[in-house]
Amino acid sequence: MDYVEKTVKKNYVYKGKILTLRCDDAELPDGKPCKREIIEHSGGACVLYVEDGKVLLVRQYRYAYGESIYEIPAGKLEIWEDPMKAAARELEEEAGVKAGRLELLFIDYPTPGYTNEKIYIYRAYDGQKVAAHLDEGEFLDVEYLPIERVKEMLKNGEIRDGKTIIALQSYFLSER
Repeated sequence: MDYVEKTVKKNYVYKGKILTLRCDDAELPDGKPCKREIIEHSGGACVLYVEDGKVLLVRQYRYAYGESIYEIPAGKLEIWEDPMKAAARELEEEAGVKAGRLELLFIDYPTPGYTNEKIYIYRAYDGQKVAAHLDEGEFLDVEYLPIERVKEMLKNGEIRDGKTIIALQSYFLSER
């Protein structure tokens, strides 16, 4: 059976700097009408970097949660921006590391029920130290944590960011 839902009309409710909100008129596979609330987002790119047995994490305050959380360096894609270039840019801007090589690990659909956001998860290799240059209004701490400590943090729920968990689990599975 074909489960495709058809868009009848896109109804834009809000257009902001980071996201756009729609409340679409749609049609279910059986022909019945329905509403679909959608957040349009240009997507993001993030990058895992491990050097000398230490994982690079940033600790950043996230307003929506009201707390500081650990993440791998990440940022929003500009419209039509190449995700690999964005991942390299974020690693350099946030952590002062210029990647020698990047490898795509996954494309994550973080919340498929209501957004079209895709997060491109990379692993960086052969990094060189360069000057970090945070975006205006961006505040974070860069930490290189021993692999065993990061494993403990995962186990204890200290790392809650989905893209970071995916990247770390992938890394730990590949190292077996």
